[in-house]
Amino acid sequence: MKIKCLIIDDEPLAVNVVKNYLEQIEGATLINTFNNAIDALNFLKDNTVDVIFLDINMPVLDGLNFIKSLINPPLIIVTSAYTEFAIETYELDVLDYLVKPFDFPRFMKALNKVYNRLDTDKVTTETNQTRPYLFVKIDKKKMKKIFLDEILVIECLKDYLKINTTSGRFMIHSTLSDFTKLLPAKNFIRIHRSYTIAMDKIDAVEGNCIEIDGMKYVIGRSYIHDVKEKVLSSSM
Repeated sequence: MKIKCLIIDDEPLAVNVVKNYLEQIEGATLINTFNNAIDALNFLKDNTVDVIFLDINMPVLDGLNFIKSLINPPLIIVTSAYTEFAIETYELDVLDYLVKPFDFPRFMKALNKVYNRLDTDKVTTETNQTRPYLFVKIDKKKMKKIFLDEILVIECLKDYLKINTTSGRFMIHSTLSDFTKLLPAKNFIRIHRSYTIAMDKIDAVEGNCIEIDGMKYVIGRSYIHDVKEKVLSSSM
Protein backbone atom coordinates (compact mmCIF):
# COMPACT_ATOMS: atom_id res chain seq x y z
CA MET A 1 0.00 0.00 0.00
CA LYS A 2 1.24 3.48 -0.89
CA ILE A 3 0.60 6.31 1.54
CA LYS A 4 0.84 10.04 0.88
CA CYS A 5 2.53 12.00 3.66
CA LEU A 6 2.72 15.67 4.63
CA ILE A 7 5.06 17.29 7.16
CA ILE A 8 4.16 20.51 8.99
CA ASP A 9 6.91 21.76 11.29
CA ASP A 10 8.72 25.07 11.68
CA GLU A 11 11.98 23.36 12.70
CA PRO A 12 14.09 22.40 9.63
CA LEU A 13 16.03 19.74 11.56
CA ALA A 14 12.80 18.08 12.70
CA VAL A 15 11.49 18.12 9.13
CA ASN A 16 14.68 16.44 7.91
CA VAL A 17 14.40 13.68 10.53
CA VAL A 18 10.90 12.69 9.41
CA LYS A 19 11.85 13.13 5.76
CA ASN A 20 14.87 10.82 6.13
CA TYR A 21 12.79 8.20 7.94
CA LEU A 22 10.15 8.25 5.19
CA GLU A 23 12.80 7.80 2.51
CA GLN A 24 13.69 4.45 4.08
CA ILE A 25 10.14 3.13 3.78
CA GLU A 26 8.97 1.74 0.46
CA GLY A 27 5.49 2.96 -0.39
CA ALA A 28 5.61 6.08 1.78
CA THR A 29 5.62 9.18 -0.42
CA LEU A 30 6.33 12.65 0.91
CA ILE A 31 3.97 14.98 -0.94
CA ASN A 32 5.10 18.27 0.58
CA THR A 33 6.51 20.02 3.65
CA PHE A 34 5.43 23.29 5.27
CA ASN A 35 6.95 25.39 8.03
CA ASN A 36 3.58 26.85 8.99
CA ALA A 37 0.01 25.60 9.25
CA ILE A 38 -1.54 28.39 7.16
CA ASP A 39 0.24 27.34 3.96
CA ALA A 40 -0.61 23.72 4.73
CA LEU A 41 -4.31 24.60 5.01
CA ASN A 42 -4.24 26.28 1.62
CA PHE A 43 -2.51 23.25 0.14
CA LEU A 44 -5.11 20.85 1.56
CA LYS A 45 -7.94 22.76 -0.10
CA ASP A 46 -6.90 21.25 -3.43
CA ASN A 47 -4.87 18.20 -2.39
CA THR A 48 -5.39 15.09 -0.30
CA VAL A 49 -2.94 13.15 1.84
CA ASP A 50 -3.20 10.05 4.00
CA VAL A 51 -1.23 11.22 7.02
CA ILE A 52 0.18 14.48 8.40
CA PHE A 53 3.22 14.63 10.68
CA LEU A 54 2.37 17.72 12.69
CA ASP A 55 4.26 19.89 15.16
CA ILE A 56 2.25 21.69 17.85
CA ASN A 57 4.20 24.85 18.68
CA MET A 58 4.13 26.95 15.53
CA PRO A 59 3.58 30.67 14.90
CA VAL A 60 0.23 32.21 13.84
CA LEU A 61 -1.70 28.91 13.86
CA ASP A 62 -0.59 26.15 16.23
CA GLY A 63 -1.04 22.45 15.59
CA LEU A 64 -4.07 22.02 17.87
CA ASN A 65 -6.08 24.77 16.19
CA PHE A 66 -4.94 23.50 12.81
CA ILE A 67 -6.50 20.10 13.56
CA LYS A 68 -9.71 21.76 14.78
CA SER A 69 -9.96 23.75 11.53
CA LEU A 70 -9.99 20.62 9.33
CA ILE A 71 -13.42 19.46 8.16
CA ASN A 72 -12.35 16.01 6.92
CA PRO A 73 -8.91 15.54 8.46
CA PRO A 74 -6.50 12.85 7.29
CA LEU A 75 -4.68 10.76 9.88
CA ILE A 76 -2.59 12.90 12.21
CA ILE A 77 0.66 11.96 13.94
CA VAL A 78 1.91 14.66 16.27
CA THR A 79 5.66 15.26 16.47
CA SER A 80 6.38 17.49 19.46
CA ALA A 81 9.10 18.12 22.03
CA TYR A 82 6.40 18.63 24.66
CA THR A 83 4.23 15.99 26.31
CA GLU A 84 1.60 18.26 27.87
CA PHE A 85 -0.51 18.38 24.69
CA ALA A 86 -0.95 14.60 24.46
CA ILE A 87 -4.34 14.35 26.21
CA GLU A 88 -5.89 17.14 24.16
CA THR A 89 -4.61 15.72 20.88
CA TYR A 90 -6.06 12.29 21.59
CA GLU A 91 -9.41 13.97 22.21
CA LEU A 92 -9.01 15.27 18.65
CA ASP A 93 -8.60 11.68 17.41
CA VAL A 94 -4.87 11.96 16.75
CA LEU A 95 -3.47 8.59 15.70
CA ASP A 96 -0.17 8.81 17.58
CA TYR A 97 2.03 11.21 19.53
CA LEU A 98 5.80 11.16 18.92
CA VAL A 99 7.92 13.00 21.48
CA LYS A 100 11.07 14.54 20.00
CA PRO A 101 13.66 13.22 19.66
CA PHE A 102 12.23 9.87 18.51
CA ASP A 103 14.15 7.03 16.86
CA PHE A 104 13.32 5.07 13.73
CA PRO A 105 11.73 2.06 15.51
CA ARG A 106 9.30 4.39 17.32
CA PHE A 107 8.56 6.15 14.04
CA MET A 108 7.85 2.83 12.34
CA LYS A 109 5.46 1.85 15.14
CA ALA A 110 3.48 5.02 14.43
CA LEU A 111 3.56 4.44 10.68
CA ASN A 112 2.32 0.88 11.12
CA LYS A 113 -0.74 2.35 12.83
CA VAL A 114 -1.34 4.33 9.65
CA TYR A 115 -1.16 1.20 7.49
CA ASN A 116 -3.50 -0.68 9.83
CA ARG A 117 -6.06 2.14 9.94
CA LEU A 118 -6.02 2.61 6.17
CA ASP A 119 -6.39 -1.14 5.60
CA THR A 120 -9.38 -1.24 7.97
CA ASP A 121 -11.00 1.80 6.33
CA LYS A 122 -10.47 0.29 2.88
CA VAL A 123 -12.12 -2.99 3.84
CA THR A 124 -15.05 -1.13 5.42
CA THR A 125 -15.48 1.05 2.34
CA GLU A 126 -15.31 -1.88 -0.07
CA THR A 127 -17.80 -3.83 2.05
CA ASN A 128 -20.23 -0.93 2.16
CA GLN A 129 -19.93 -0.39 -1.58
CA THR A 130 -20.96 -3.97 -2.28
CA ARG A 131 -23.93 -3.91 0.13
CA PRO A 132 -27.25 -3.09 -1.57
CA TYR A 133 -28.85 0.11 -0.30
CA LEU A 134 -31.54 2.68 -0.96
CA PHE A 135 -31.57 6.43 -0.46
CA VAL A 136 -34.80 7.63 1.16
CA LYS A 137 -35.95 11.15 1.94
CA ILE A 138 -36.41 11.44 5.70
CA ASP A 139 -37.19 15.17 5.71
CA LYS A 140 -37.53 17.99 3.17
CA LYS A 141 -33.78 18.20 2.53
CA LYS A 142 -32.06 15.09 3.85
CA MET A 143 -31.59 11.85 1.91
CA LYS A 144 -30.62 8.90 4.12
CA LYS A 145 -28.75 5.82 2.90
CA ILE A 146 -30.34 2.64 4.26
CA PHE A 147 -28.60 -0.69 3.74
CA LEU A 148 -31.10 -3.38 2.83
CA ASP A 149 -29.48 -5.95 5.11
CA GLU A 150 -30.22 -3.69 8.10
CA ILE A 151 -33.98 -3.45 7.47
CA LEU A 152 -36.18 -5.36 9.92
CA VAL A 153 -39.75 -4.23 9.27
CA ILE A 154 -41.46 -1.54 7.19
CA GLU A 155 -44.65 -0.39 8.85
CA CYS A 156 -47.43 1.62 7.18
CA LEU A 157 -48.77 4.59 9.15
CA LYS A 158 -51.42 6.19 6.91
CA ASP A 159 -49.48 8.31 4.40
CA TYR A 160 -46.09 7.50 5.95
CA LEU A 161 -43.85 4.50 6.45
CA LYS A 162 -41.74 3.72 9.49
CA ILE A 163 -38.64 1.81 8.46
CA ASN A 164 -37.26 -0.14 11.42
CA THR A 165 -33.60 -1.05 10.98
CA THR A 166 -30.79 -2.38 13.13
CA SER A 167 -29.30 1.11 13.21
CA GLY A 168 -32.44 3.21 13.81
CA ARG A 169 -35.98 4.08 12.77
CA PHE A 170 -36.81 6.41 9.90
CA MET A 171 -40.07 7.99 8.72
CA ILE A 172 -40.63 8.52 5.00
CA HIS A 173 -43.54 9.67 2.86
CA SER A 174 -44.52 6.70 0.67
CA THR A 175 -47.00 3.88 0.29
CA LEU A 176 -46.12 0.39 1.44
CA SER A 177 -46.90 -1.02 -2.01
CA ASP A 178 -44.53 1.37 -3.77
CA PHE A 179 -41.71 0.88 -1.29
CA THR A 180 -42.05 -2.91 -1.24
CA LYS A 181 -41.62 -2.94 -5.04
CA LEU A 182 -38.15 -1.41 -4.55
CA LEU A 183 -37.04 -4.32 -2.38
CA PRO A 184 -35.76 -7.70 -3.69
CA ALA A 185 -38.61 -10.22 -3.50
CA LYS A 186 -36.26 -13.00 -2.44
CA ASN A 187 -35.42 -11.11 0.77
CA PHE A 188 -38.61 -9.23 1.67
CA ILE A 189 -42.26 -10.17 1.84
CA ARG A 190 -45.45 -8.30 2.62
CA ILE A 191 -47.30 -10.06 5.44
CA HIS A 192 -50.12 -7.58 6.07
CA ARG A 193 -51.57 -4.46 4.54
CA SER A 194 -49.50 -2.61 7.16
CA TYR A 195 -46.25 -4.62 7.21
CA THR A 196 -43.42 -5.73 4.94
CA ILE A 197 -40.68 -7.71 6.66
CA ALA A 198 -37.16 -8.96 5.99
CA MET A 199 -37.31 -12.76 5.90
CA ASP A 200 -33.80 -13.29 7.23
CA LYS A 201 -34.68 -11.25 10.35
CA ILE A 202 -37.53 -13.56 11.40
CA ASP A 203 -36.88 -15.08 14.82
CA ALA A 204 -40.02 -17.20 15.09
CA VAL A 205 -43.36 -18.05 13.45
CA GLU A 206 -46.23 -18.84 15.81
CA GLY A 207 -49.78 -19.26 14.57
CA ASN A 208 -50.58 -16.15 12.55
CA CYS A 209 -47.73 -14.10 14.00
CA ILE A 210 -44.14 -13.47 13.01
CA GLU A 211 -41.60 -12.42 15.64
CA ILE A 212 -38.76 -10.07 14.76
CA ASP A 213 -36.41 -8.43 17.24
CA GLY A 214 -38.73 -9.18 20.16
CA MET A 215 -41.83 -7.78 18.46
CA LYS A 216 -44.77 -9.79 17.09
CA TYR A 217 -46.43 -8.88 13.79
CA VAL A 218 -49.76 -10.31 12.71
CA ILE A 219 -49.94 -11.98 9.31
CA GLY A 220 -52.99 -10.76 7.40
CA ARG A 221 -55.62 -13.36 6.55
CA SER A 222 -55.20 -12.87 2.80
CA TYR A 223 -51.39 -13.15 3.09
CA ILE A 224 -51.02 -16.11 5.46
CA HIS A 225 -50.83 -18.93 2.90
CA ASP A 226 -48.19 -17.26 0.71
CA VAL A 227 -46.22 -16.01 3.70
CA LYS A 228 -45.96 -19.37 5.45
CA GLU A 229 -45.19 -21.15 2.21
CA LYS A 230 -42.40 -18.75 1.30
CA VAL A 231 -40.98 -18.26 4.78
CA LEU A 232 -41.01 -21.91 5.81
CA SER A 233 -39.73 -23.15 2.44
CA SER A 234 -36.84 -20.68 2.59
CA SER A 235 -35.73 -22.21 5.88
CA MET A 236 -35.36 -25.73 4.51
